[in-house]
Parts: sequence; C-alpha cells; structure tokens
Amino acid sequence: MKKNFKPEKELLFLALGGSAEIGMNVNLYGCDGKWLMVDLGMTFSGNEYPGVDLVFADLDFIEDRLDDLVGIVLTHGHEDHIGAVPYFAADLGVPLYATPFTAELVRRKLQEAGLTDEVELNVVDDLEVFNVGPFDVSYYPLAHSIAEGNALLLETPYGKIFHTGDWKLDEEPIIGEPTTEEELTELGDEGILAMVCDSTNVFNPNPSGSEGAVHRGLMEEVKKHKGKRVMVTTFASNTARLQTLGEVARENNRQLCVAGRSLDRMVEVSQSNGYLQDFPKVIDFKTAMKLPRGEVMIVATGGQGEPRAALSRVAEGNHQISLDRGDVVLFSSRQIPGNEVSIGKVQNRLAERGIEMVTDRQSEIHVSGHPGRPELEAMYSWIKPEILLPVHGEIRHMKEQIRVSKEAGVPVSLFQQNGDIMRLAPGKPERLAQVRTGRLVLDGDVIVPADGEAIVGRRRLSLDGALIVVLSSDGSAQIDSMGLPLDEDYADFVAEAEADVAKALKKLKGPSRKDRAAVIEAARLAARRAAKRWSGKKPQVKVILAGE
Repeated sequence: MKKNFKPEKELLFLALGGSAEIGMNVNLYGCDGKWLMVDLGMTFSGNEYPGVDLVFADLDFIEDRLDDLVGIVLTHGHEDHIGAVPYFAADLGVPLYATPFTAELVRRKLQEAGLTDEVELNVVDDLEVFNVGPFDVSYYPLAHSIAEGNALLLETPYGKIFHTGDWKLDEEPIIGEPTTEEELTELGDEGILAMVCDSTNVFNPNPSGSEGAVHRGLMEEVKKHKGKRVMVTTFASNTARLQTLGEVARENNRQLCVAGRSLDRMVEVSQSNGYLQDFPKVIDFKTAMKLPRGEVMIVATGGQGEPRAALSRVAEGNHQISLDRGDVVLFSSRQIPGNEVSIGKVQNRLAERGIEMVTDRQSEIHVSGHPGRPELEAMYSWIKPEILLPVHGEIRHMKEQIRVSKEAGVPVSLFQQNGDIMRLAPGKPERLAQVRTGRLVLDGDVIVPADGEAIVGRRRLSLDGALIVVLSSDGSAQIDSMGLPLDEDYADFVAEAEADVAKALKKLKGPSRKDRAAVIEAARLAARRAAKRWSGKKPQVKVILAGE
C-alpha cells in the first residue's frame, strides 16, 4: 500500500471516531482511490476537558486527502452521528446525503451556522439507490430511538458492506416501518462481504424491548398517579416516545406541556416530515400551572442531569414549571454511562422536596435503541456476513461482540480501533496500518486540539492552582495566587515565597543576571518550590517582568 494511504484496487475501512468509544462516529470506506465518509458526529465533554462542551474527532487524515473524498452519508439524526456537520462540512467541501428527517435536522444546523449556501445537502428517499464515487449506496430502515434510523448497503467492485448504524429489532416500533426479517434475509442471501455493526448493548442478554411495550408501561404508570402533576423526561430525539407520550396524555385526559427547546424543535421537525400528525396541541407553562394537578402532563428535557435543562431547573425551583411534594417524575430514558453523578444530584434534589420518581428499573417506561445479544445473533443469521467489524462501543463492547459473533458462526471477526486501516478485500482481511487520530474540542468559539496547550494548562490549573510572580527591576518579587489551599497561612507563604525568589535571583552569576530566560526560570522554580513546601501543590507559575 502506498505511503499516502490512497486506496488502490481494494476495499478499506478506517474509523476516525466511534470505535473503542461510544459517540463521535466518523467512519471512512476506501475504494479504488476514493474515500466515502459515513456519519460526522460529536460527543459531549466530561471533566477531562474543563470549560469545554463539545468534542470532535480529529479529521486530519481525510483533510489531507480532500481530493479523494467523494461524499458524506448520514445514517440518522442523533448528535453522535451528525453533530459535527456544521463545524466541518463546509471545509470538507463534499455533498451530504441523508433521508428527509435527518436532512431537516442537518439543514437547521447549517442554517444556524450560516452555511446553507456552502454545503450541498441531498435528500434521499428510502431505498433509493444513489451513486457516490465508486460506491452504490442505499438505505435500509431499522428501528432505533429516533425517526429514520437506517443501515446502509454499500455496493463496491469487491463486495457489499452492510453498515448497521444504530439499530434494534422492534415488533411494535410506533414510528416508521423497519426492514423486515424476510427482506434482510433476502439481502444476506445475495452475499454480504462485511457487516459493520453497533456494539453498544452487547452485554444485554435479552432483546432491547419494544416501543409498544413502553406505550403500555407509560399508560399504566400515569394512571397510577391520578390527582398528581406528572412530569416525564425523555430524550428529545425519540420521536416514537413523543408520539407515545402524546397518546398517553390524551387517554388520561391530561393536557400536554413541553419544556425544553430541543423538544420544541424535534416536535416541529417531526411534524414537518409527516410524523406526530395527531400530537395534542401543546399548552404553555402559565396555562399548565393553572390547571388542576391531575389534568396536566409535562414532557421535559434533562434526564441526564444537564444543569441548564428543564428538569434540573425544576428541581432547583427556578423554572416557570413547578413540582410540589407528592408530584411525580417519570424517567423515560436510560442513564448514559458517565452521567451518574449529575443525574444523582437532580434526583436527590427532587427527593429532598418530596417528589416521587420512577425509573426504567421500577417500571417498563423505557427501552434501549440498541441491540441486545439475541438481536445481534438474529442479524448475523439474516445478513450472513463473511466478515464482522464491531464499531460504536468501548473496547469491552467490541471484544464481546467478536466473541458473540464467533459463537454464532460468523467466519471472520476483526477488532479495530480508531486509526486502524483495515483491508476487507481482495485477499485475506487484515490490518494494513495505523494512522494518527485524536480529538478536537470546541473551546469557546475556537476548535483546538484536545491535548493542546490551552486544555492541558487549564486542567493543571484546576488541579494545582496558579502563581503570578511580578519581578521588579531591583530584584524584588510580588506574588499572588489562585487556587492554593492556604487561607490561614497565605500571608506567611507569600512572604517566604517572595524572599525565596529574591534569593534565587541573587544567586545568578555573570551573564545569567541579565539573561531574561534565566531570570524567569529561576523565579519560576523558586516560587513553585515554596508552594510545594507550603501546600503540597505544584501550581502553574507565570513570571512577569515589570516594565514589559
């Protein structure tokens, strides 16, 4: 293979994001000199990136090969699959392809970013075959927790790839018509070289469950709470769940109130694409609060403990919607790993105020949008791939799917991580090389490397604090600090640290006395050692020369 990693007469796979992690999905397929991107997602920041909300895959590999990129195909509208589009699509400069619902979500993102005229967005009807470079592409609808979840069939001169996207099996999907078992079996009978498959829920020994069952569970749960104000929190993107909640409100003679801008937007996009056509008329906050408690149901964002979301604000008592002792919150959403602490804070606040809570562990009011083990095994039997490549999971999820697939009789299962270039055909499937991948973060209004100086410095500041040392021309120093645990001893520390800096500068000999870099380094080290001696911390130190 050429050093520039240009696909030759072969079929390649490369994940830039979404493998060995959950979220931030960016996949590349290489064929006959060209690359096709599938999804362009993001993830949300955790504590490892202070002051940052959004995290993206580093696209440096494909940005160096833009002449060979032919397009971006989007499987569905979740943020971990489309969230990076407004930040990178214009620079990538290739057409986007999506089904109508996803395309509308993307169009609004581009409009908000002022990029509508800079990005070509193609709307594709279900099952319409379209050509992108050396790839013939078609959508295969699969059930998921958003409207128009899709698998992709990629037809190439070297074989067909079935890219599942995010999916599950659902006999009562509420929204949409997933591809049937018979249709998938027929597709498998035609021959599938490789299946690139969602691994998220592989440790679940049971099927994920049906939206129809959730409909019944929510109906029963709301009926239990007559005379109480009921709030339901769910993922805004789950159109089927919104459909269910509308019906639950109507059948329980409750008027519906929606709290959360993302919910408002999703209802609007859904209705403009033919979904939620019989959704109840939504009442405003003021009207909701005037109704008898048992005659209103509120759907709210914030089930993951997001501090600015509606549920968190209601829990803190600073929202126009209010809940009182005896009222009920139904958590019709799963707890995403990593959000346990923030969710716990919201739930503790609700409990403190005497508000009852019901989660999916107590009642069947939520099901996952990802396949459990029986669903994976069923898909293997229908598609019958020669090769399985797990994606969309942490290492433990992907390794487990390999084990499950081998037990199910899949001939070849390949483990890969972000940056691994895998050759699928011709010849024996193998790892060809590993290229650099990484993460970028949106820091304020600027996209910067996640391991760059700004983020690393901020992380160190959060751990150890900072010292500011101002040096006067006479060799004396003035010191101030941030974040050192020295409240009672602070004045004594400052006096000693300033004296240490002065001593360090006096020890400089000859030309070093006038060497700016030598002076700054001597002062920095003396101040930091004093801080370590007094506090046990190694703060960041900024030395300023007076007059500069």
